[in-house]
Amino acid sequence: MGAIKLSEVNKKLQENPVEFVKSCDDMFNKDIAFAASVIRKRRSQSPIVLLSGPSGSGKTTTALKLEHALEKLGIVTHTVSIDDYFKTIDPKTAPRTADGDVDYESPECVDMELLNEHFDILTKGGEIQIPHFMFARQKRATSITRPLRLGPHEIVIFEGIHALNDEISGKHPEAFKVYISTDSTFVKDDGKVAFEKMWLRMIRRIVRDDNFRGSSAIFTLELWDNVLDGERKYIYPFKDRADIILDSALPYEVAAIKKQALSLLNKLPDNVPFHSEIEYIIEAFGLSADLADECIPKDSLIREFIGGSIYYNN
Repeated sequence: MGAIKLSEVNKKLQENPVEFVKSCDDMFNKDIAFAASVIRKRRSQSPIVLLSGPSGSGKTTTALKLEHALEKLGIVTHTVSIDDYFKTIDPKTAPRTADGDVDYESPECVDMELLNEHFDILTKGGEIQIPHFMFARQKRATSITRPLRLGPHEIVIFEGIHALNDEISGKHPEAFKVYISTDSTFVKDDGKVAFEKMWLRMIRRIVRDDNFRGSSAIFTLELWDNVLDGERKYIYPFKDRADIILDSALPYEVAAIKKQALSLLNKLPDNVPFHSEIEYIIEAFGLSADLADECIPKDSLIREFIGGSIYYNN
């Protein structure tokens, strides 16, 4: 999509917000439908799809949209979060950041051996027991698993930030690989950037964490440097492994998330991390039109962050 001019978006939102929002969602859903058609053709090579992307890119909704698109094509599809393959955190052996904190962004936190074993079993038609990771307790449940066996016309999507890591995709080159991120920026009339790609994801995560994860904006921003460092080390180097790259930036999303975001950002103290960026973002929100919640479809990707999605109990 490239650069999205805020003034043009505002004009379309003022003229006919419902029609404009629908046209934006239709473009993204068209990309999803194309990816689903390619995955269907590749089903004979591998029943496994690996979907990766950085924090706030919309991986979960994209995986579920792919699932629905594939089922329309007659392919029964299952979605599995790689987060459930996290190892029980052992403070003595856990990977650490430069500050000495547990590095939850590290692929060392994922049970790669079990994942690869499960890929092999599924490819051969066997049954696996998908683990369940209890994030509140930082440990894997010992008695909670979910069985999965793939039939001849079934596919499984494994989604997570490390899905394209060579420890996974490198050992299963036949698997179909999808990468998603916000690859568009919002610009002002003078061409200067109002919203950087990273800022879009940061705002999405701030709003989502406040809505659904019980985390304040301050807490999210305090983690954000480590999140970005993890992306540079563990996600971006494997982006070129993808068979398809999707852009999840929606032209109307600044207007859609504006109200919730400003209610959180305007309360932040001056000493919060990324304060200068937050000031620019607040100013940029002032350039955006408002968008009523009822104009945003329940299956929109932005609903993963602002709530009201048909895909979740939120």
